[in-house]
Amino acid sequence: MAYVLKANTLYRNDKTGREVELPALLTQDGLLISHLRYLASNRNLRRSASWRERSVFACKLLIRWINGNEGRYTKTQDLLSSFTEALEYGTIDVTTQADPTGLYWTPRMTEDARTLLGHITQYTDWLSEEPEYKTARANPFMKATLIEQRMNWCAYYHKEGKVFLCHLSDQRSAEEKNARVRKIRTSQVPVFRKRPTKRFPEGEIVNLLENGWVRRSADPCALEHDFIDYKGRAITILMHYGGLRKSEVFHMYLSDVIVDIKNNEAIVRIYHPEQGRVPEEGYANRRDYLNRRYGMKPRTEYSKSHSLHAGWKAPLLTDGPDGYVEVFFYPLVMAKEFFYNYVMYLKQRVDPLAHADHPFAFTNTTGSPETMKNFNRQHRDAVHRIGLPHQKMQGTTEHGHRHSYGYRLAGAGFDNVTIQKAMHHKSPDSPRVYTEPTDEDVRAKLCEKLGESR
Repeated sequence: MAYVLKANTLYRNDKTGREVELPALLTQDGLLISHLRYLASNRNLRRSASWRERSVFACKLLIRWINGNEGRYTKTQDLLSSFTEALEYGTIDVTTQADPTGLYWTPRMTEDARTLLGHITQYTDWLSEEPEYKTARANPFMKATLIEQRMNWCAYYHKEGKVFLCHLSDQRSAEEKNARVRKIRTSQVPVFRKRPTKRFPEGEIVNLLENGWVRRSADPCALEHDFIDYKGRAITILMHYGGLRKSEVFHMYLSDVIVDIKNNEAIVRIYHPEQGRVPEEGYANRRDYLNRRYGMKPRTEYSKSHSLHAGWKAPLLTDGPDGYVEVFFYPLVMAKEFFYNYVMYLKQRVDPLAHADHPFAFTNTTGSPETMKNFNRQHRDAVHRIGLPHQKMQGTTEHGHRHSYGYRLAGAGFDNVTIQKAMHHKSPDSPRVYTEPTDEDVRAKLCEKLGESR
């Protein structure tokens, strides 16, 4: 019986013993080795865990389509064309509500379908460049694994017939070479004005810090400070008044917070999780430091399902590729506020056990590195305590704090380049998503102008 499942694997490419945790596809014929090698290739190994997961998902859908239509198509072009249509329009018959393939796919957004096809395009591009798979394509149906045969045919057809042309820059030349190019493409993505992502309501941030971040204590002699969750406060200040992404916080070492004795405030520098400098001599970078000192990997290299996973959005770094993200608190007084809450947190911090030591600043109740999933739950609970929903469109999730930071800088009159540097973007155009006025802002401005005209 044909099937395809996602599995987590430990991939080893040489004799060093170094293993890489990667998602893989398991079929009735075994692992889809070619895709595993594709993910482990030099140009893809450094991509984010989210990108790898999406690539696996795209190929899983293609294999499920092949399995559900076994014997139906004799031409690869027809199979790929129907797969594209199935992604965009679904597989359920509108009249009968039946689906002979058994897939029962619902229609996907055009942009999502295009992204999935893009992943398949990149994979088949890679296949067409590999000598061993070129040889296999010369006599593809002699291979033992049916799925590998079909994938090789997809790569071959993509290379020879230019099926997926969305990524090509010379569109006119490609269309001249292949008149059928429009048939295998997704529909055009509608042009629209994206609604600005909601930011955390500025009028509620003090309420969140003071009344949201609280904790219980069973100690009858507990003091006022024992009921305050200083860790939650410190992390929230880093995001709301320092503009950090949630994922960046979880790469922070204890040594990344420097005390400015003169101003009685903190200087926070979060180094690259793999290439960044280390607080001790004798180590090449943070990957080497985590490996030899603690028996750990950078948190970017754990799979998304692993509790230690934390992403990294490749921000603009200070001081070269092994450098750091420096936090620019705004208003400036929040540097002192963070320092106070961070020092109070260190008094509450649960230190790691001797056999499970680590350098990360924020820990959970067992002393292990705090996880993104656990903090997400804690932040949700804190938001609920002050009577707000925890929803992205309300701006009350963790990322809403970063949007508030960018909007606050824009409202203070800072130019785009300054905001870019403060938010560690590589392009001065990137901060615009954080600074665009909302519909409410536009209405308020129109009402203001209307009042002036009267």
